[in-house]
Amino acid sequence: MSLETQDTIEIEQQSEKRLYDYQINDLNRIFDVMDQAPADYNLLYQLPTGGGKTVIFSEIVRRYIKEKNQKVVILTHRIELCKQTSNVLSGFNVKNKIINSKVKTLPDQDEYQCFVAMVETLNNRLSENDFELKNVGLVIIDEAHYNSFRKLFKFFDNCFILGVTATPLSSNIKLPMKDNYDKLIVGDDIATLIKNGFLAKAEAISFDVGLTSLKIGINGDYTVKSSEALYTNSFMQTKLIAAYEETSKNKKTLIFNNGIHTSKEVYHSFKRAGYDVRHLDNTASKQERKDTLKWFNKTPNAILSSVSILTTGFDEPSVESIILNRATRSLTLYFQMIGRGSRIYKDRDTFQVVDLGNNIARFGPWDQPVDWQHIFKYPDFYLENIVDDEALERDFIYKMPEALKQRLGKSDDLDFNVKTEYKKVLKSNKKSFTVIEKSIEQHSKICIENCEDVFEARELIKELQDEIAYRIKQYCYCIMNSTQNYKDWLFEEYNRRLRLSFNGKF
Repeated sequence: MSLETQDTIEIEQQSEKRLYDYQINDLNRIFDVMDQAPADYNLLYQLPTGGGKTVIFSEIVRRYIKEKNQKVVILTHRIELCKQTSNVLSGFNVKNKIINSKVKTLPDQDEYQCFVAMVETLNNRLSENDFELKNVGLVIIDEAHYNSFRKLFKFFDNCFILGVTATPLSSNIKLPMKDNYDKLIVGDDIATLIKNGFLAKAEAISFDVGLTSLKIGINGDYTVKSSEALYTNSFMQTKLIAAYEETSKNKKTLIFNNGIHTSKEVYHSFKRAGYDVRHLDNTASKQERKDTLKWFNKTPNAILSSVSILTTGFDEPSVESIILNRATRSLTLYFQMIGRGSRIYKDRDTFQVVDLGNNIARFGPWDQPVDWQHIFKYPDFYLENIVDDEALERDFIYKMPEALKQRLGKSDDLDFNVKTEYKKVLKSNKKSFTVIEKSIEQHSKICIENCEDVFEARELIKELQDEIAYRIKQYCYCIMNSTQNYKDWLFEEYNRRLRLSFNGKF
């Protein structure tokens, strides 16, 4: 009988949880390092969201306590993760205690084999002279890409530290993970977990969004202020509703925003449109959060608009659609947001990702291979080579939604290539603005052909806003004028002239 088979039998006999083959394989790789490395070694383990990291490290805890006869400390950054982790450990028959804000001393610590604690709480306790954790040999750090854990390393300088994360890229660009960890072990990738039936497949739909107005903050991601300015405007709110109705209507939908004000605006927009929607952010009380998540679980067509709070420590397998109503330059956040929909649920093995932040164009498909070893070793190289928004937008090609194509069925030709028309205009020695005039003329013809009166034609303009914005963007690239003020003026002028073009035509 092989060692791996023995391990499998032992795990199934002695714990109430069952590990899959890939989890057992990773567990053995981790123990191989533990057995060979010095006691103060720092190891990092990567596995995608939904791959079962908590189950794996719970089994590691169970086996470690049995073999080494030392205690384990597990660190998390959220109270919800403390409770979830404690429950899973109990399922593995590991007697554990949560060190929360109510625990001031540990007179009963000899009764427990494992402690689960939030970073700030444990840091405060260990900084006090009369608080001590004895006989700790292993420290496990969940969501290890958060840098708040670094302050605790000094208390465990003679322990084996195991960091666990879906994305081994530090949340602080100035504090790379390679400075804190000696080695990275990479688990099965997303594509493999999908192929083997452990994760759902993402069906991605992207909508072009102009992001050049966004500002990048000192943390390397877009600022909340600039995101709020873009995503709260009426154009983007209308675009979001239209995207939802085209892709996610009657599906349980989770919307991620960058900013509380944006999320509240999203809530009000959906409410006005008659949808069953709620908003959740980190200012909500425990009871409000609990009630909202219970409602979300029980309501089939629920729409929940949120701000970052649900990226970790939240598991709702019944989610059918994830809407990224924000842009991010954080690869970690990108994977965390999409990962909320990746659980297999009943007979459903797919979910939707609706991208309104050019995130898929920036990072690539969620399930494409990622060289985590290279990112771990050379994070600066990776971060410096993230494609900028203007370059992304240049390559974007507008595709008219099928519903709109059918609405414009009386027109023979819906195509208009701005770059081709621009070349023709230059050859004819005409003013470049002739391209815009021709575009307005074509849009006017389409509206007149498909409408009964001027009022209907003006309503139809609202459905053409995405295409108008795309044509203007292409025109600005041609004339090499990409200032936001000019684009905004041209967009308003285009709409004004298009509305006037209907006069006397009906």
